[in-house]
Amino acid sequence: MRPVQRNFYEPSSAPGKGVVWEWENDNGSWTPYDMEICVTIQNAYEKQHPWLDLTSLGFCYLIDFNSMSQTNRQSQRKRRLRRRMDLAYPLIMGSIPKSQSWPVGASSGQPCSCQQCILVNSTRAASNAILASQRRKLHGGTAGNSGATGALGGVRQSNTFAGTSLWSPTSGSSGANHNNISAGGGQSKAEQVQSPLSSANFPCSPVMTSLSSSHGHHALTINGQNNLNRPGTQRISMGTTRGAIPPGVPALPVKNLTGSGPVHPALAGLPVCLTRAPKPILHPPPINKSDMKPVPGINGMRRKTKKKHLKRGKTPEDVVRRYTEKIKVVPDEDCTICMERLAMSSGYEGILQHKGIKPESVGKLGKCGHMYHLLCLVAMYNNGNKDGSLQCPTCKTIYGEKTGTQPPGKMEYHVIPHSLPGYSECKTIRIVYDIPAGIQTNEHPNPGKKFSARGFPRHCYLPDNEKGRRVLKLLIMAWDRRLIFTIGTSSTTGESDTVVWNEIHHKTEFGSNLTGHGYPDPNYLDNVLTELSAQGVGEDNLKD
Repeated sequence: MRPVQRNFYEPSSAPGKGVVWEWENDNGSWTPYDMEICVTIQNAYEKQHPWLDLTSLGFCYLIDFNSMSQTNRQSQRKRRLRRRMDLAYPLIMGSIPKSQSWPVGASSGQPCSCQQCILVNSTRAASNAILASQRRKLHGGTAGNSGATGALGGVRQSNTFAGTSLWSPTSGSSGANHNNISAGGGQSKAEQVQSPLSSANFPCSPVMTSLSSSHGHHALTINGQNNLNRPGTQRISMGTTRGAIPPGVPALPVKNLTGSGPVHPALAGLPVCLTRAPKPILHPPPINKSDMKPVPGINGMRRKTKKKHLKRGKTPEDVVRRYTEKIKVVPDEDCTICMERLAMSSGYEGILQHKGIKPESVGKLGKCGHMYHLLCLVAMYNNGNKDGSLQCPTCKTIYGEKTGTQPPGKMEYHVIPHSLPGYSECKTIRIVYDIPAGIQTNEHPNPGKKFSARGFPRHCYLPDNEKGRRVLKLLIMAWDRRLIFTIGTSSTTGESDTVVWNEIHHKTEFGSNLTGHGYPDPNYLDNVLTELSAQGVGEDNLKD
């Protein structure tokens, strides 16, 4: 359960004008920026700035208005950018200039062709026809404007948004002010019938509100019907069909009057259908144990975490010497570990106890060629996992076999007779991780303190094809090296001293992709291979 909030924006802002800024995602479709970012981008655009740095908002992106592109400052990846005009948010409070009064053309007497006016006029005409028909059918059960309206209870419906009450059981006004448009007949206050979609049923709905109808305010109310937007048969038989409507779900149809593409009804102030949010399909249907089969080409169906294996007889100095060669002619550049010049002594001189390594000694790493003080590399190694491996701090190249600090647990994997979305031609590999809570050891952030293990056992899914099996083999290797999980602070809950994922993404949603951790995702297998390689678990390891 997460808190929600609503925000109000100036009419001159991006949402007030209907401006939407979007970036192009990997699928070639367009994704809108968050509203605060959109407002910031629009402000810079209107001031004719050539570019905008989003660092102040917590994002490492640079917006270039000349090329209409977004550049990631870290990866230097560029994405296309576009500015699109959409329907503006409705004005919900405060006076507006007469030139912007609504409906447009009210003062001149000319009919307006905007979407809201068309909607109101068509709804008013339909409601009048239905009321007349109802009066004929009721034949005296309701007389004129004085009797109770039965199923057509006197409820004011608001088509404006961002308020606190969905339906307001108040009597209709005469509609003398042109900014307050009324439709249908009146009713007796004492005999009002509450709608099943009344504010009593939806006391805190964030979708619609009744607005002030005072002079100069932007308001739209339709009186006399509690279900004007329903199809004709539903309008007449509201009482008999009430049981068919899921509790708490108003059935107000979305109306795209232009048919020119996707319309955001909440932005346009049009009626909107409120439905329950779809739930992610996290797990497959129940499976018998006899239906769980071994993964072809992989021995066994279970692994346990191996205990940490230390490289006996390998001192930090020995590890550093193993992966570096000593440099006699030192270049004129900085050591990026201590930030001192390489020609000078290491910044760790006098701080670190060292054996046989001079503070001014410089070494070059064998694969990548980056150079550091040897004493700085020793300090970096002592501050890490001390597993006999080194990782270049500049390019992240790994020397040796990198291991992690994953606590003890078990990993199971098997094939189940169901298919993932996007992989209908094959079955599914299911991986089950199970790690119990325990006590942190010296390799963890807080030795001797308890750590929690939330959400276990965790179920993950891969397609049972050649590439999926290859990924599984590498995940097993990463598990053996204790790289899948670590102990730290959860980015989801903020809890510290708990078991968390260690930068190797898994798909935990079986039959949908509502959370972003499911299928279909055509790029996932390639992405996870890249993440495994960054941990030193590359496909070249499979040859070994």
